Amino acid sequence: MQNNSHSRPTKPRKKKNGFLHLLKAIFILLVFVGVIGGAAASYYLKRPSELWEKLIPIPDGEKISVLIENGMNASQAARAFEIEGALTTGTPSQLARWMVKFGIDKRIRAGHYTVVPSDPWNLARQLRTAKPALLKAQVLPGLDIFALIDSLASQDKKLSREKFCDALMNDKNYPEEMAALIKTLPNDEYTRAAFLMPETYMLVDRTADELVNASASAWWNHWGDFITEHRLTSSDIMDASIVASMVEREVLHDSESRTVAGVIHNRLRRNMKLQIDATVVYAWRLKGKKLTRVLYRDLEVDSPYNTYRIPGLPPRPICVPGIEAWGGALDPEDNEYYYYVAGRDGYHHFAKTNAEHQRNIKQVRSGN
Repeated sequence: MQNNSHSRPTKPRKKKNGFLHLLKAIFILLVFVGVIGGAAASYYLKRPSELWEKLIPIPDGEKISVLIENGMNASQAARAFEIEGALTTGTPSQLARWMVKFGIDKRIRAGHYTVVPSDPWNLARQLRTAKPALLKAQVLPGLDIFALIDSLASQDKKLSREKFCDALMNDKNYPEEMAALIKTLPNDEYTRAAFLMPETYMLVDRTADELVNASASAWWNHWGDFITEHRLTSSDIMDASIVASMVEREVLHDSESRTVAGVIHNRLRRNMKLQIDATVVYAWRLKGKKLTRVLYRDLEVDSPYNTYRIPGLPPRPICVPGIEAWGGALDPEDNEYYYYVAGRDGYHHFAKTNAEHQRNIKQVRSGN
């Protein structure tokens, strides 16, 4: 018997599945293109994208340092990055726009920024977390101007003798009220150096002008009110600077600063020679000779700084006084001492009479 039944033809599943795979591939491609396109658009249209941030890591490589000075805005800072070679592509204006987008323009601080040279966007990304580095410069107490210049020059070539002396003589480097005072004092760097506050300063560019400005401002901020309240004259301030410089060199322990200053004032009132070894050392220093120990023959040096031969104060400060020395000079102790000799521990034995002083000398020499 003949079978007339016919089987149904199978559907072309393979063709349909291939079409679905094609649609899926097209969809994935569109999504990928959309993601990349959106991210690219955010980059070129200067609109930050979190997705783009995640896709592209901050570049790594050799870093360079760029100085951003006080008061720079975003445009000026961006220009500084371009000049130093930190901007490899794009323009400073593009970098400035990214800085504005990230809010960097409102909180950028002066200092040295270490970054990997890159495009505006990646450079701005680095600046979001970068912390500016400042440069250290020290003004040490007790240094005469020669030693101070040598010390500063060893810290930075921008602090050379010529540049430092020029900075000391530039009235613009002093606070306005202090500049008015400085102008009434002897017009030389030897005097002005005494009005620098010994301290460690963190500077943006470590130039001589910047250091003098910071150090002089620190001195005035500390002593300006005292000077104004006590109505000290230029002559008072000049004398105090000289006394403070001698106290600085004579005193090892700060607790004795006011006492030694009191002795100096007592001797000045009686027109006694001060007989301070440090002034003799300075007198020889001016003649090009360094003394490590004062001998009797050294006391014969012909100099207005030789307080063994000439009564009264020497003509200029002999070093940069510290804050305690200045405190002693401006507010000396009211005592009856006229003599002192240093013991082996650096503390002084004070005396009212020469006879008592001679006994102290013998005691010190005997080690008792």
